[in-house]
Order: sequence, then structure tokens, then C-alpha cells
Amino acid sequence: MADEKNDTQINNKKTADKKAEKKTSAKKQPAKKAASKGQAESKKAAKKDAPKAESKKDAKGDSKESKKAAKKEAKAAKKEAKGNQDKKTAKKEPAKRAKAKAPATPPVVRANARYVRVAPRKARLVADQVRGLHIEQALALLQFSPRGAAQDIQKLIQSAAANAENNHDLVGDEMRVASITVDEGPTLRRFRPRALGRATPINKRTSHIAVALTPAEDE
Repeated sequence: MADEKNDTQINNKKTADKKAEKKTSAKKQPAKKAASKGQAESKKAAKKDAPKAESKKDAKGDSKESKKAAKKEAKAAKKEAKGNQDKKTAKKEPAKRAKAKAPATPPVVRANARYVRVAPRKARLVADQVRGLHIEQALALLQFSPRGAAQDIQKLIQSAAANAENNHDLVGDEMRVASITVDEGPTLRRFRPRALGRATPINKRTSHIAVALTPAEDE
């Protein structure tokens, strides 16, 4: 009986010790958990604050650099605008001076005759005689010329003088033949029958004649 009592006492002491240990461990665990939670929160806050601070610094640095770059670009744009304006004014000034200095160009009155049934070689002989003459002298020369192209050129010059009077309000008798050109037109190909059933070609040439008159007083 005495042994059984001793065993029960020993068991009761062990259970009591275990309960005391559990209570102490239970008291220590919340403190450890709180400490660990505090450390974790402090680490998280440090991590969050560190990138924010870095990002703020970077943002400030970027904003300063962007402002400096914007100012530089604005200055460069202003310089380019001023340079372009100076170039434009420099270009316009000579043109204005040239316009102011250049005299008014005399009006030019033109008249054309196309498909004239005259060979260009024969018409050029008459045109060379008339070129550069006063209109009265040219008409007098053409009136008494024995060449066939003289009549066609005379009519063309008279037409140009009429254009000057009606379209440009100029005096037709005070004009000068500034230029006269004769260009070759299409050739009409014909044939003449000959002996022994043969045929020889005949080329009937045409001409395009152009006349330009200017006032004689301006020359």
C-alpha cells in the first residue's frame, strides 16, 4: 500500500509539473508571437518605405531632368524659329528690291496661223525680213514683196495688231514685231503620173507661223 501511495504522489507531481510547464510555455508563446509579428511588420514597412523613397527620389530626379530637357528644347525651337524668320525676311527683301527696281515689262501680243499652205523654207525668207521692224515698215515691205508667203504673214501681223487694240487697249500702229517664227507643219503627199505607168511624189508642205508684237515706245 505504501508503494502505491508513493507512485500516485509521483504521478501527481509529474502532472503538476507538466501543467506548470504548459502554462509558462503558453505565456511565453504570445510574447514570441508578438515579437515575431512586430519584426515582420517592421520589415514590411521598411520594404514598403524603401521603394517609395527611392521612387520619390527617382521621380524628383526624372522631373528635374525632364524640366531641363523641356527648357533646352524650347530654347532650341525659339532659336530655329528666329533663324527661319531671318532667312524668310532675307529671302523676301531681295525679291522686294528686285521688284521695286525691275521696270514694268511691256505687254506682248501674240497671233498664230497654223497649216498655212506655204513651205517653211520660203516663209522663213520673208519672216527674216520683217523681224524687228516697226509695224508700218513691216506692212509696207510685205505689201510690195513678190513672194507668195508675204500675203499670209501680212494678214497675221494685221491680226496681231487688232488683238492689241481690242484685248490690251494698245495702239495698233505703234507696235513692233518683237518675234516671228515659222515651224514646219504636216506634209500633204501627192503623186504625179508620168510616162510608162510611173508616178513621181509631190510633197505639199505646210507651216505654222507665230508673231509677237510689243509697243515700240518701250524699246
